[in-house]
Amino acid sequence: MSTAVVRRRRHTLYFLEWAAAQRPVHLDTDVDMTRIQAHRAAARDNGRRYSVVSYLLYAAGRALDRHPEANAVMAPGWPGPLRRPRIVRFDGVTAKLALDRPVEGERTVLSALVPGLESANLREIQERVDRYQGEQAAELPEFKGVRMLGRLPVPLGRAAFAAALRDPRRRAGVFGTVSVSSLGHREVDGFHSAGGTAVTLCAGRVVDRAVVRDGVVVPAPMMRLGLTFDHRVIDGATAADVLSDLHHTMETFDDGTWAPDPGPDPRGADRDPRPLGGLEQSTH
Repeated sequence: MSTAVVRRRRHTLYFLEWAAAQRPVHLDTDVDMTRIQAHRAAARDNGRRYSVVSYLLYAAGRALDRHPEANAVMAPGWPGPLRRPRIVRFDGVTAKLALDRPVEGERTVLSALVPGLESANLREIQERVDRYQGEQAAELPEFKGVRMLGRLPVPLGRAAFAAALRDPRRRAGVFGTVSVSSLGHREVDGFHSAGGTAVTLCAGRVVDRAVVRDGVVVPAPMMRLGLTFDHRVIDGATAADVLSDLHHTMETFDDGTWAPDPGPDPRGADRDPRPLGGLEQSTH
């Protein structure tokens, strides 16, 4: 038996201590990735590579912009016997993207921020994601705070972490407004986590499964998408609307730069074309 002193993952432990106040509830859905996979293939033929997570970030930005009540956080100080509960809503959508990267030789999770998702196009999102590729990502300037937390004495580290999150107006630039995580590169179909934001999105692998279209069983590339919401900030009906919007935006993906043969509607000819909750807005 041996005992190891945790250093490079201290930021994760401080986060988990802080996030214990959340009240997570979990939802999930299966997304037909037919159109997204076709778009990825067409992009590869033109010399561009797009990751699945970039499509999820794209959809998340649009969906949360349409549901600002979910692009929010519980203000510090609640619960408290004398303080009224307060919720802070953000003007823009910034994702906190979880990355599996080594920090000074120790495997850990880094949180990379991808801002402006309410208006960023797919290429801009992918360029930001590409910035964090490779095992040297932890050396980037934006992860200076993570490296510092691993070196500070534990009491100072906890205090520094808490201070960074104390002002909700700074939260988007420190912690993002929506958390996104993917384990699709592993044999993982679905999972849930609470990322410290009102909404956390978790993507599993894309795998061919049997679906029914117009009464016929056919194979289709499916992805399990999990959504965890903080029940202190939003209720289940709002969370279901957000997940339905995400589902619709991804299954009908169109970034305005590509006009494929749409083929069969992945939701079936007898389905209402609108997502649940009566959303009628055009996605783009």
